[in-house]
Amino acid sequence: MYTGLQHLHSYMAYLVLLGLLISLGAALAGLFGNKTFTDKDRKLGLIGLITTHLQIVFGLILYFVSPLGVSNFSGDSMKDSVSRLYMLEHPLTMVIAVVLVTIGYSKAKRLIGQGSAGFKSIAIFYAIALILILVRIPWISWPGN
Repeated sequence: MYTGLQHLHSYMAYLVLLGLLISLGAALAGLFGNKTFTDKDRKLGLIGLITTHLQIVFGLILYFVSPLGVSNFSGDSMKDSVSRLYMLEHPLTMVIAVVLVTIGYSKAKRLIGQGSAGFKSIAIFYAIALILILVRIPWISWPGN
C-alpha cells in the first residue's frame, strides 16, 4: 500500500503542475485580454484547485504512513537535509501552496461578472503557489530520476 501511495503521489504531481499551468494560463490570458471573469473562467480555475486538493489529501495520508514523515520527527532529522525536506519543508510548503490556491479561487469566484478582478486573484495566488511547489518538490525522488 505504501509503495502504491508513494507512486500515486509522485505521478499526481504532474497533474497538479498541469492543472495549475492551465488555470494560470487562462487567468493571465483573461487578465491581459481585458476580459470579464465569467463562470467558464471560474471552472478553469477549478482545475488547479481540484488537482492541488487531491494531491494534498494523498500527501497527508503518505505523511502519516511513511517512515520519512511524521514518524521521523526528531532533532537528529533536523540536522539531515533530506530528512528535514521530507519531514518538514516539503509538507509545510505544500500546505501553504494549497491554502494560497484555495484563497485565490475563493476570492475569484465571488468576482464573477465584475471585470478582470477574478483573473487577477487567480493569477497572483496560483503563481505564488506554483513557485512554492516548484521550489519544494523533492527533485531527488522525482519520477524518472
